[in-house]
Amino acid sequence: MALRAAARDAVGRLPDTVPAEDRERIMAEVAALEEDRGFWSTPARSVAVFVSPGGLRAFRLLNHLRDHASVGDRFDTGPLIRSTTFAHSGFVLALTKGSVRLLALEADDSCHEIELPDLPEDLGLELEVADNEGRMDRQRADGAQRPKAQRRDYCSRVQDSVLRRINGSAHPLVLAASPDLEPAYREVNTYRRLVDESLGVNPASMSLRDLAARGREVLDRHYAAQLAAWRERFGTQRAHGRASAKLHEIAKAATAGQVDVLLFDLAAEREGTIDEFGEVTVADEPSAETYGLADEVAARVLRTGGTVKAVRSGDLPDGARIAATFRSPA
Repeated sequence: MALRAAARDAVGRLPDTVPAEDRERIMAEVAALEEDRGFWSTPARSVAVFVSPGGLRAFRLLNHLRDHASVGDRFDTGPLIRSTTFAHSGFVLALTKGSVRLLALEADDSCHEIELPDLPEDLGLELEVADNEGRMDRQRADGAQRPKAQRRDYCSRVQDSVLRRINGSAHPLVLAASPDLEPAYREVNTYRRLVDESLGVNPASMSLRDLAARGREVLDRHYAAQLAAWRERFGTQRAHGRASAKLHEIAKAATAGQVDVLLFDLAAEREGTIDEFGEVTVADEPSAETYGLADEVAARVLRTGGTVKAVRSGDLPDGARIAATFRSPA
């Protein structure tokens, strides 16, 4: 019902020059989407729909997005940029002496275990023998006597198996290891996207659901730390003329291909136009001739190889609605 109402509202705002048959095609596309059971069966918190007389593209997103309908000669891409700003997918590696589990966190909030068939079932026994230096009947005096080299070898074999399944992925990996194995695994790790923070608990008795929930919490903090680090870099670069939080400066830099990283407020609503030189004209109210200014700047940054992130307002520096770092001084 909400989708149909939004579509009717948008069609009602189309200019009179749009033929009746085009309006009917748009509503027919939306009606077909409403009946698509496969589309609606996927877990999601929001839906982004892009429709024209020529067709429809729809996406189910994990982000909580505000209700928004726009009409114009181009699509507002902000919702999709937000959905790709940070991955909702990743991996959790649960590692103990007697168990190795690799968990995939999917973008639809589901998770599943990835099999590691090349690891022998008795791999943990090899480590136990090494820890006891072959004396299985003698109780260990303390952890200091455990041979670090053997733990590194154990973790190296685990990592080799993990990399065969995830190498080449762009998704982060969260480590959940017993206290004796975590430093050894980090020492041998070569996966560039291993997150600095671990679960901090022994995963031996944790279910897959618990591992997934804790893993997503770690990823949320990881992303927040990345944004905090960017804000710090932004402040440093702005002092040297290589960053700005002013829309008119950023628009000109984006048009000239000088924006390195752009962050903008996902809820930004200012509309207007930007000409071929990057000059901004802000509209008094939205119309079919205007478009989201932040979205247009983002499109120009992407076309020139820059990075774009759509974030919450609190993630931007100094209460700004848009901010960017430049490839050279403005």
